[in-house]
Amino acid sequence: MDLGVIQVGSTGSGNAASATQRTYLSLRRLIVTGAVKPGEKLKIEGLRTRLQTGASPIREALSLLTSEHLVERIDQRGFRAAPTSRENFDEILEMRCELEGMALRRSIASATEDWEEAVVLAHHRMGRAAGKGTDNFEDEHKAFHMTLLANCGAPILLRFCSQLYDLNIRYRYLAGRALDYQKRDVGQEHREILERAVARDADGAEAELLGHYRRTGAFLADLMTAQTAAE
Repeated sequence: MDLGVIQVGSTGSGNAASATQRTYLSLRRLIVTGAVKPGEKLKIEGLRTRLQTGASPIREALSLLTSEHLVERIDQRGFRAAPTSRENFDEILEMRCELEGMALRRSIASATEDWEEAVVLAHHRMGRAAGKGTDNFEDEHKAFHMTLLANCGAPILLRFCSQLYDLNIRYRYLAGRALDYQKRDVGQEHREILERAVARDADGAEAELLGHYRRTGAFLADLMTAQTAAE
């Protein structure tokens, strides 16, 4: 799939809400996967060509993404993709560990067979997408992590966790391009999280989940330090 140009569809049908939603999802994907670089200016005319849609859905999508901290408004001069930094990543990582640890414990404390089956199925779908190298792997990966938390009974907490996941993705894509990162057995890390969760071992599941995040964080910190030294 070419992430540089995405067909969003026509806004001439009168379905403005659908056009905005499609534009929002397409632009969000470009930002979180790094096809739009951190700090890159987001000009309406350029996005109209890139996304093949109208100016109004783009403006509305940019406003939505600004509220999610994936886009920044530059005074009166327009928009840009939110920049990245070591400090920003450290804050995201700390908040993810705190909030997802809480949500996972609450999910396990209220565990049901339906939730357990949903987690197993989400893990299976993620593994199948990874094995086939399909374009929807990122969607299935997020679905697995969010399904782990979905039984926590706290919708606002879940929304925060979902937003932090998206903010983190760009950093994980950066780490994923490095050879040493690929040597990690991330699939095994996911299996260990799953096994602890379905065994209803809250301590073990939280430890595996946070270890999973912190290993990526430690790698990325080293990578950023090396890149800064090379500049």
